[in-house]
Amino acid sequence: MNSMNERRVLVEQMATKMNKNIFEGVADKLTEPRLQLQKQSEKLTSLEEAIKRCGLKDGMTISFHHHFRGGDKVVNLVVGKLAEMGFKNLHVAASSLQDVHEPLIEHIKNGVVTKISTSGLRGALATEISHGLMDNPVVFRSHGGRGSAVANGDLHIDVAFLGASSCDPLGNACGFSRSENAKSICGSLGYALPDARYADKVVILTDDLVPYPNTPNAISEHDVDYVVEVESVGDSSKIASGAIRDTKNPRDILLARQAAKVIINSGYFKDGFSIQTGSGGASLAAVKYIREEMMSQGIKASFALGGITAHMVKMHEEGLIDRLIDVQSFDRVAAESLKNDPMHKEVSANEYASADEPGSATHYLDIVILSALEVDCHFNVNVLVGSDGIIRGAIGGHPDTAADSALSIIVCPLLRGRIPCIVDEVTTLITPGDTVDVVVTEYGIAVNPKRPEVAERLKAAGLKITTLEALKERALKTIGNPAPLPFGDKVVGVVMNRDGSVMDVIKNIKA
Repeated sequence: MNSMNERRVLVEQMATKMNKNIFEGVADKLTEPRLQLQKQSEKLTSLEEAIKRCGLKDGMTISFHHHFRGGDKVVNLVVGKLAEMGFKNLHVAASSLQDVHEPLIEHIKNGVVTKISTSGLRGALATEISHGLMDNPVVFRSHGGRGSAVANGDLHIDVAFLGASSCDPLGNACGFSRSENAKSICGSLGYALPDARYADKVVILTDDLVPYPNTPNAISEHDVDYVVEVESVGDSSKIASGAIRDTKNPRDILLARQAAKVIINSGYFKDGFSIQTGSGGASLAAVKYIREEMMSQGIKASFALGGITAHMVKMHEEGLIDRLIDVQSFDRVAAESLKNDPMHKEVSANEYASADEPGSATHYLDIVILSALEVDCHFNVNVLVGSDGIIRGAIGGHPDTAADSALSIIVCPLLRGRIPCIVDEVTTLITPGDTVDVVVTEYGIAVNPKRPEVAERLKAAGLKITTLEALKERALKTIGNPAPLPFGDKVVGVVMNRDGSVMDVIKNIKA
């Protein structure tokens, strides 16, 4: 019984016997002619049409990532289109916001955006918000805290608008491209991955639409609803702008040398150790001196974590670091390495630093070097609000890595200009002191009393150990007591702890 008609009869009999409507239409399809060889993706559309199809309404939450940093073009493009379409009262939940997002000021004034959740703010937008621009306070979360909040529903995202360096028509997207026509590259999309997984709707914006399938991909077509091709999603040359910098500052170099000596003599500098460095000049520069000692002693690291830089890529290629675990590529060299090196692993914010994720990489981190705007006598750290009361930074993974690492080191100058960095009480609490082990300044090293074994090792190595109280007094003798900041009564920011509780608030600064 090989004829098509006989097979059709059998299919109909079987469907009747099994009483299954899943067979409806199957018999017809057996004889249906194939009309076309390739079907066009129904996901591929314009930005305006994608917004309409997502069912976005006033008052909903939209999200963005910041992997293009100062070169990002997606936030302004999308929010500008939403304003043009007449949307109001939107909640912008970006992983971080930069100087380039100054146009949001007008959208806030016009009522298009009324809430913001983020890890950081910079530039004119941060200044305006610090002076009380918004009725609702900005909610600040660490990178790991944001990942947890997105996953557990505390931060529910209605529509995620995610920029990708390349994407195919079905939504397979990543932060690099194998196309000769690649316009932008950002590397890891780690902070976009929770949004792609948990948002109700996901729109990928790309300036490099490539043939299906786009492999390897960071974001799967399974999680993507619409794909929008645009002129540009970001300027790759500005990924390394702002806080990510090589330093030539003599003070930073001195701090870097001291931090490296702390690591080398801490008891954790041994074959197979793991490390993360922050984005400040001194913490990045410390890598140079650690590298020299690793080569001298024949020590290799198991992995480097976090925002990966060209320095880390070089050490990996030299065989000094076995693997790179990348939640954010801090320069183009790191982005290219991610594309080409199978030992360079991309991870989501949850896999990187979520307190709720048992396997998150920070739980297995030995050493982290971080910078600070202020440290107080209880080892509490502020990395978000400047000495003038203006928001000018980001929480990032600071509290996540400090809490989970075996040894957390803060590098901080005694003074910045005429402003003390070692104080009685930080302006804004970001990283609790009980998670900070060592504070390195150019005038001495303070070790948390909870870590006496570390203090003894550093003393035995001949390093100058002091106290934060002594450092604070030295700063005050140099410049005197600074005038108190003119804070108002309006809460302009709320700082969330990793567990979702409120840790601190930020008041408006008077003009």
